[in-house]
Amino acid sequence: MDTTVNKNSITIPRGAVRKAGGFVILPLKEYDKLREQAIPTYYLQGKEARELDKLVEEGEKEYREGKCKEIKSLADLD
Repeated sequence: MDTTVNKNSITIPRGAVRKAGGFVILPLKEYDKLREQAIPTYYLQGKEARELDKLVEEGEKEYREGKCKEIKSLADLD
């Protein structure tokens, strides 16, 4: 059996653990997988799919024609 000693440690105050109700430590890949599974995926079909495709195409065309402008906040919209 190979035992590795790592002197790196993380200290979390007990008060923070109690206040948060605990902590979970897991690999980043596993976290990403859990996060992706938590978001529902929707697939449109028929008329809804065609309408969305048309809306996206129109938006891309307007972008290519330079009709879009960059805004910093919603207050910039006229």
